[in-house]
Order: sequence, then structure tokens, then C-alpha cells
Amino acid sequence: MSRTSEKQSDDQVIQRCLDGETEAFGELVLKYQNRLFSAVSNAFGHQTEAEDVVQETFVQAFTKLASFRSESSFYTWLYRIAFNTSISRNRRKRPTVSVEQSREVFGREPQGSDEDPRDELERKERAVEVHAALQRISDEHRSILVLREIEDMDYEAISQVLDLPIGTVRSRLHRARLQLRTELERMPVKNVAEHDTSEH
Repeated sequence: MSRTSEKQSDDQVIQRCLDGETEAFGELVLKYQNRLFSAVSNAFGHQTEAEDVVQETFVQAFTKLASFRSESSFYTWLYRIAFNTSISRNRRKRPTVSVEQSREVFGREPQGSDEDPRDELERKERAVEVHAALQRISDEHRSILVLREIEDMDYEAISQVLDLPIGTVRSRLHRARLQLRTELERMPVKNVAEHDTSEH
């Protein structure tokens, strides 16, 4: 489905809700809950917290539905609510992200039949490192990296989610990438012998 047809479909469901068919909102929940959960998990770092954020986001979206303007897509609007909710919760109680929690989000990729187990291990280790580094950078930088690099949003959508001019999005994204790289460089180099004593 193209973005235009998806937007038209969402607008139709929203209009049905506003016309009194409130149960139609469930269609939007089913359509976006998994995608939103995945994105919030990456940004927030803990699945239980992400579930709470997603639930709270849909509740807020339902109560604020009349304020939705069709200039942006419904998902972009929904995403903005989710990120504001995540950041608010994160400031109240900043989570400590363990390796095990990181693996919950990044450690479940299927292994290809022709993939060397050592390659898969290194890929998972790298994913955990990136996720842990994300949790050490600022909220604003983590948010913009998740939107761009993980959720693959364009600059215009990011500017709508974060309520920033596109020029600010570009400069902040550049600083966020530098900050993430710095955090990754600070990480100690792991000894591969812990997992495999053979030489590479």
C-alpha cells in the first residue's frame, strides 16, 4: 500500500471514529501496535516499559483524536505522542539497561541457514553494543537516531514528530551520530576467545 492510499485509509477510519463508530479505532490499534512497540522498544530499552508506553499512547491518541490534523500521517502523529510519552517516563525514572534486556530487543533475529554461527554471534554482540550505547546518549539524540536509522523516517516526518525545523533535524542527527560513535569507541574490546577459541 502506498503512503497516499495508507493515509486515505487511515483518514477514513478516523472519520468513522469521529462520527460515533468508536470501535473502528481498534483497526488503527491492530494496524500500528506492533510497529510502534518495536520502535519504542529500541528507543526506551525495556519491553515492559515499551508495552506501557504503547498502551498509554493509544489511550491518548483516542482521547485526542479530534485534534488530529491530516497534514501529517496518522502514524507520524501517533509516533510523536509515543516519543513524548517515552521521554517523559524516561526522565521520571531513567532505566538501567542490562545486556539481557538489550538481547530481548536485538537478540531474536533468525539465523540464516548459510550463516556462520560466529558471524551471527558477532552481529548480535554488535547490536547489543549499539543498543547499550544508545541508552547512554541524550534523549533528544537517541530519539532522532531511532527515527532515522531504525524507523527509516525521512527528514520531514522526523521534523513533524519532534516538532523541529528540518535544518535542526539535520544538524541534530549529525551530532547524534557523532555522540553514538563516541560511546561505541569508549566500549572495551571484547575478547572473542570468550566465545570461540579458534583463530579467525
